[in-house]
Amino acid sequence: MPVLVILIVISLAFYLVYKVKYVRSKRPAERKWISAKSSIALGLFVALFGVNQLFLNGNTVTYIVAAIFILIGGFSIYAGFKAYKYYLPLAAKEAQEA
Repeated sequence: MPVLVILIVISLAFYLVYKVKYVRSKRPAERKWISAKSSIALGLFVALFGVNQLFLNGNTVTYIVAAIFILIGGFSIYAGFKAYKYYLPLAAKEAQEA
């Protein structure tokens, strides 16, 4: 599936962009907010990689590994989204004070 491959590459690119922003940022709340966004991008990368594996091979081991990847990616997306919602007002307040 070329669409999945493109989405995997895009999510990996977003992860790298957010990690670079994380390193360059100096404010603590903004760093946590950017880290949450990178966690979402990494979770999306892992989950999409698991979905892509479902289409490549059809044996039992592939299905088990793909399910594990999808679960880990889903939990990472969920945790990143919760952290994003928590740190967004803190980062906005911190940016307003600076």
